[in-house]
Amino acid sequence: MTLEQATPAGIALSEVGGKPIVKREHVLADGRQLIYYDDTDTTLAPSRLPDERLLDPRPVTAVMRQDALTGEWISIAAARNNRVFLPPANLDPLAPQAPDNPSEVPSVYDVAVFENRSPSFGPELAGDGRASVGVDDGVGLGRARASIGRCEVVCFSPEREGSFGSLGTSRARTVIEAWADRTAVLSALPGIEQVFPFENRGEQVGVTLHHPHGQIYSYPFVSPRTERLIASIEAYGPTLFADILAFEQQGERMIVQGEHWSAFVPFAARWPIEVHLLPHRQVADLAGTTSAERDELAVLYPRVLRAIDGLYETPTPYIAGWHQAPVNSHRDEIRLMLQITSPRRAADRLKFLAGSESAMGAFIGDVPPETTAHNLRESLAKLTDGLGAL
Repeated sequence: MTLEQATPAGIALSEVGGKPIVKREHVLADGRQLIYYDDTDTTLAPSRLPDERLLDPRPVTAVMRQDALTGEWISIAAARNNRVFLPPANLDPLAPQAPDNPSEVPSVYDVAVFENRSPSFGPELAGDGRASVGVDDGVGLGRARASIGRCEVVCFSPEREGSFGSLGTSRARTVIEAWADRTAVLSALPGIEQVFPFENRGEQVGVTLHHPHGQIYSYPFVSPRTERLIASIEAYGPTLFADILAFEQQGERMIVQGEHWSAFVPFAARWPIEVHLLPHRQVADLAGTTSAERDELAVLYPRVLRAIDGLYETPTPYIAGWHQAPVNSHRDEIRLMLQITSPRRAADRLKFLAGSESAMGAFIGDVPPETTAHNLRESLAKLTDGLGAL
């Protein structure tokens, strides 16, 4: 069975241990796309149940407004104000459907990805007078555009509790394959300028569903954070990421180094807990990673998250975001990077973005990065997951 070979039961993606991760495409009752990704060692049958719910029409595409002070685009997505907020456990919208739980996923699954019911961007795409703002160089008053794009939910597991760090290696590998596949598919949609997979974990960072899941935003513009990165590359030179990696690998902020990836606390960390994960070669996004790189990532990334949780007796809230190169520019200079950040500065204390950070964007660090790296190395050494050193 070859890569991307269509079979009667689905599409075979990367092989792991001689067996493929299989992709199965379906449609929800209101027309939204649903994709199942089956583990290599899945116990599920190929067939899936249909979505037989009666659903309201999808909300209209939101509108972006330009902030003339910064040139940034702000999506005003009022439909998101009605999304589910911390529902009771028996009404989990990301668990497989049951008679008492009319959830978003009609059938049992390993990993499931579907279009968000209340998206910040989309469902409209470029065309019919709609356009991305990727080449828009103007700033003005009262400027507005349609919030074209795509927002998707990635369910890591049918289980109702957990996070990416609690997944086994096989399931983590399936999620990584789903991220890579969706990055490739979404990058090819008309008007998409950047694809951003991420996970929010913990109510302290705004999580409204405890089910282990992440999201993927496909923007019709290059994000403000990436625009600042591009400016740094233009000021420093095209070797910025390679030089950062070499600099950190020789320093005291390294946490773990594998064959393909390195994890470290950055020199100028903004957050009390902040970890960056870089591939050892230039690769623009997850779609460009090799099977060997994805295999190692499925071991290394969950271990880093478990080490973060090992710092305290209770789970640590965090945001984990995959910073990928824009779809149409700087792909030979911007390297794929995972950034994990947490506001937790002590067992019972959080860092709040107060005056300087919120008003001026000027961060003040509470914990020396070297201290955080030391604590994470100690926590990593105490893990009893049986995986040993990478």
